[in-house]
Amino acid sequence: MTRRVVVTGTGAVTPLGLNVKETWEACLNGRSGLGPITLFDTSNFMVKIACEVKNFDPAQFMDAKEARRRDRFEQFSSASAKEAHAQSGLEVTEANAGKIGVVIGTGIGGLMTTQEQIETLVASGPRRVNVFTIPMMMPNGASGMFAIDTGIKGPALSISSACASGSDAVGMAFYLIRAGVIDAAFAGGAEATICGLGVAAFDRTGAMSRNNDDYSMTPQPFDKNRSGLVMGEGAAMIVIEELEHARARGAAILAELAGYAATGDAYHITQPQEEGAGGAAAMRQALEVAGLNPGDVSYINAHGTGTQLNDAAETRAIKAAFGDKAYDVPVSSTKSMTGHMMGATGALEAVFSVLAIRDNIMPPTIHYQTPDPVCDLDYVPNTAREKPVNVVMSNAFGFGGHNAVLVFKRFTS
Repeated sequence: MTRRVVVTGTGAVTPLGLNVKETWEACLNGRSGLGPITLFDTSNFMVKIACEVKNFDPAQFMDAKEARRRDRFEQFSSASAKEAHAQSGLEVTEANAGKIGVVIGTGIGGLMTTQEQIETLVASGPRRVNVFTIPMMMPNGASGMFAIDTGIKGPALSISSACASGSDAVGMAFYLIRAGVIDAAFAGGAEATICGLGVAAFDRTGAMSRNNDDYSMTPQPFDKNRSGLVMGEGAAMIVIEELEHARARGAAILAELAGYAATGDAYHITQPQEEGAGGAAAMRQALEVAGLNPGDVSYINAHGTGTQLNDAAETRAIKAAFGDKAYDVPVSSTKSMTGHMMGATGALEAVFSVLAIRDNIMPPTIHYQTPDPVCDLDYVPNTAREKPVNVVMSNAFGFGGHNAVLVFKRFTS
């Protein structure tokens, strides 16, 4: 008998807020997290805007000494995981520690630490490099540190599939529970790449918006005048459990994680396949795993980065997977508000998917003004839409040709 997987906790630290409640309220109100970059001097940069996490004090979430030993992405991860842990009420004991896992995705890991310590090495020599550099920069630092913090002794994994990392982390945890390897998991993503190297490098790919002077309508996913993605940062986490495990401890069930699939384009290292074939295949497979049809989907939380190539390819992928039903299902990009949180973004959009089901509401695509003939679906423009939401599909596509799709549905016994 297939083991069912349910969601019992959520956590988030984002450009819209320092917890799930703040983030979700801002999202539904169409509030943008975009502003001038404050984390470093952008005088010589072509990109001067980003969606930064604001007023984040790691000492509110962990010991100040420990915070200094963690990169910003690890601090975000710990904070969001603690919120999810508290909501779930899942107690980690010596008896169950081996049956609980941690799977956290990140596209790059401790990029801020990497840049800072290279600068220290060049300026002051090898003996001045921080002794904690390796655990601060390694991508698996977030999962390892949370496992240490909580005493979790099951698999503690890091998934890195670029912008699909957070979704793939949730999906891998889903499969571990379905296979009976573990009974519960903390799964999500974390990223902090708003530093000189991160912004310059992503800008060199040609994917980022340079609307520095007037960014009031930036980014613009699916709009004809979209000018590129905006970098975000933060973390999001969900707690997922095998259904009977959650029931046995009386957990409040928020939604059911019913399907997941991952595919590869085998096409280009930074560009999506133009027809969206890989994304379409992932959507079809995720629905098959969930035992659902395209007509069952109430809402799609799109990858929707705001680049010319991605939004067109994703629209074609949805049409290929859904056929005529593509015009009936609302699609929105919450990146229009959060920016692109890279490896964390799929995890946050998983949280949004759960909340959309809980509250029967679809978050908007803000900044939508001019329809694009190539992108001709219902993108929930500018205002959240209240409507019954029973099944949500969440798409995440990444550099390298990675495609990850999650399917959540309303829990019924």
